[in-house]
Amino acid sequence: MALAFDEFGRPFIIIREQEQKTRLRGLDAQKANISAGKAVARILRTSLGPKGMDKMLQSPDGDVTITNDGATILEQMDVDNQIAKLMVELSRSQDYEIGDGTTGVVVMAGALLEQAERLLERGIHPIRIAEGYEVASRIAFEHLERIAHKYEFDAANPEPLIQTCMTTLSSKIVNRCKRSLAEIAVKAVLAVADLERKDVNLDLIKVEGKVGGKLEDTELIYGIVVDKDMSHPQMPKEIKDANIAILTCPFEPPKPKTKHKVDIDTVEKFQTLRDQEQKYFDDMVQKCKDVGATLVICQWGFDDEANHLLMHRNLPAVRWVGGVELELIAIATGGRIVPRFQELTPEKLGRAGLVREKSFGTTKDRMIYIEHCANSRAVTIFIRGGNKMMIEETKRSIHDALCVARNLIRNNSIVYGGGSAEISCSVAVEAAADKYPGVEQYAIRAFADALDSIPMALAENSGLQPIETLSAVKSQQIKENNPCCGIDCNDVGTNDMREQNVFETLIGKQQQILLATQVVKMILKIDDVISPSEY
Repeated sequence: MALAFDEFGRPFIIIREQEQKTRLRGLDAQKANISAGKAVARILRTSLGPKGMDKMLQSPDGDVTITNDGATILEQMDVDNQIAKLMVELSRSQDYEIGDGTTGVVVMAGALLEQAERLLERGIHPIRIAEGYEVASRIAFEHLERIAHKYEFDAANPEPLIQTCMTTLSSKIVNRCKRSLAEIAVKAVLAVADLERKDVNLDLIKVEGKVGGKLEDTELIYGIVVDKDMSHPQMPKEIKDANIAILTCPFEPPKPKTKHKVDIDTVEKFQTLRDQEQKYFDDMVQKCKDVGATLVICQWGFDDEANHLLMHRNLPAVRWVGGVELELIAIATGGRIVPRFQELTPEKLGRAGLVREKSFGTTKDRMIYIEHCANSRAVTIFIRGGNKMMIEETKRSIHDALCVARNLIRNNSIVYGGGSAEISCSVAVEAAADKYPGVEQYAIRAFADALDSIPMALAENSGLQPIETLSAVKSQQIKENNPCCGIDCNDVGTNDMREQNVFETLIGKQQQILLATQVVKMILKIDDVISPSEY
């Protein structure tokens, strides 16, 4: 270890335990980083596209996740390397911002790193490579704008939205009923969308799942579904034109907060205490009845006696409803959440056309549907499926579809899928490389080659001959000057993605290219890695 002295002559240590740290410098550091990034991309490469494979991940406590969603795979993976963690962050930011394309963005970054490695071996400085990539990503970004198509749609004609959502769902496990799921996702988004402001609040769409039934039974409910049942089995199972009191206070006599003893030595005293409690409770129920409530939804529980009294007084109640659900119910029914009984007024009640309890199968599984609400801006997608993993994966797929529909409402430009946009960008970037006299042109050409890796992976995953297929499609694009030619993954017999109705959102594609380039530039700029030793 190195010793140095401060101004008072006291020694201090500069770098502690230096000999126990491993250190990579220069080209070695870059190569180690690149191989870590490539390793992550290689894992995700096989799950790209409609014929992509799924990954099965097991958590330490034995939970199994089967998924095709890039962000989920990387979230669940136990990644140790710092550079690999950057790739995880990359797919996460694509997931937050766009919601779809999480696999593609990592595959793209991996391809850029692979190309960069070749350039580094030729002795090109990493900063020059990073600059070339930056220039190329700008060219690709602008080219996407040029080949994009505006898609006109409105609430009466949601077909374009449905087609784009179907493209997203076709790479998932749920692709056999992608049409119905895409319609459900689009209807849900249009129900909560503000088309004037081009804004969608996805928090208003609740996705619930219940094991049982089949995937085709998935439905969209214009209202809220709560995974609870009526607190007493003899309460009515269906309430029309319900006035709902939404309470966050418990339905029971208050517990004294002080530490003290109550001496009850005679039966009369006990009776008085009990009468007092009962009266207190009667007042509570009466208060709810007086303001006109026909259903009480309570965040807390109440004991059996309370339950019994509520049933006698014909006041159906639901207990133990979570805070998030309460908020959604309040938004949907136009009610206010009431923290104290004293504050209950008729204006604070929520209104719903129909509240019903529905039971599933032969089990005791029951749920409460709150439908035809006063404010129909909150909807629920209710998923059925054969097992828990299927339902979880369907939730993730629906989330992607919802995000795609939201992005199209924000910006209604689309590009064609099936790798056609990437091939078109690759051709454009290749053509532009000649204009740059410096070393950057190598990096720009490398960027064009990296863009080809996505269609190549699509062809590979579909069981086609990757290089043959890609070169055929590329020459067709150049010959016909048609940016819609892509990889025919589903073997329909045509390369034209317009005929196959395979679309992707423009902002999703642009974001992919920008994010991948940024991360690769960041990785290329690292030339010194100091890591603590393994004990």
